[in-house]
Amino acid sequence: MRELSVVITVMNEEENIQPLLEAVRTALPGIDYEVVLVDDGSSDKTKQQILEHADDRTVLVELRKNYGQSTAMMAGIDHSRGKYVALLDGDLQNDPTDIPAMLELLIKEDWDVVAGNRKNRKDGFILRKIPSKIANALIRRMTGVYIKDYGCTLKVFKREIAEELGLYGELHRFIPVLAKLQGAKITQVDVKHHARIHGKSKYGINRTFKVMSDLVLMVFMRKYMQKPMHLFGTMGFISFGIGALINLYLLIWKIMGHDIWNRPILILGLIFLLGGIQLITIGIVADINVRTYYESQNKKTYNVRRVFNGKREIKHNTDIVL
Repeated sequence: MRELSVVITVMNEEENIQPLLEAVRTALPGIDYEVVLVDDGSSDKTKQQILEHADDRTVLVELRKNYGQSTAMMAGIDHSRGKYVALLDGDLQNDPTDIPAMLELLIKEDWDVVAGNRKNRKDGFILRKIPSKIANALIRRMTGVYIKDYGCTLKVFKREIAEELGLYGELHRFIPVLAKLQGAKITQVDVKHHARIHGKSKYGINRTFKVMSDLVLMVFMRKYMQKPMHLFGTMGFISFGIGALINLYLLIWKIMGHDIWNRPILILGLIFLLGGIQLITIGIVADINVRTYYESQNKKTYNVRRVFNGKREIKHNTDIVL
């Protein structure tokens, strides 16, 4: 097993491959590392450039089509062999010279994840920096995971954390949240950031809507993954209670001899009543699904960091779940 696996996802980065590999080799002297490059459905000569400049430390994972950055990251992690895993962008905006210090911090201070913070970010102010600041603030507030820069790809992990991230869709933006779901200890350090020289950015302003959609999922997973009834049941009982009060009011109004059939509040009361019943039912079904998820796969609902017998650490099999 290598000490470190540097996982890099690339798509149409043919001009960046040679300087990227050279930068990684220069940045990691004295470290037993491998570079795992994941070609995420490139349509240019990215694959040929990787094979041309590869050495015995280079692994190429070629995906059949473009799956997106999150899935490509997970493919790279799955095909890596290092005790520790570093994630790095393929556009040379992250600097691999930051990796040794991050790895040293991870090992010496026993962190599970060391994330990068682009202190002097070299991106457009209107289309990149402002939306990023707003998104970072919103994610911190709603998830309770206080990382300054969620968008920085440069991160170093312990292997067991990286393997259980469960990345798919666009969830790479929420890696700190996914790691926190495993009980990971996370810290962040300032890292260098460079302007893109070759190629075009794959990000646009439309990613804001994807972030918002995924944020709803992350909030649910962070707070209610193991107790969905607490969310749906609470909303259901509130809705049912409002509906019951409205209908009780209308019943009293009817007993007093007034006509209630032409009043819109009657429909509102029924909507709240039926909606409450549906939400409570959804909560019950979701709780049953959670129980099935854990019990059918013999998964644990907890994550053990270490076990000691006296002062001696005991090796054990950990069951890590999201």
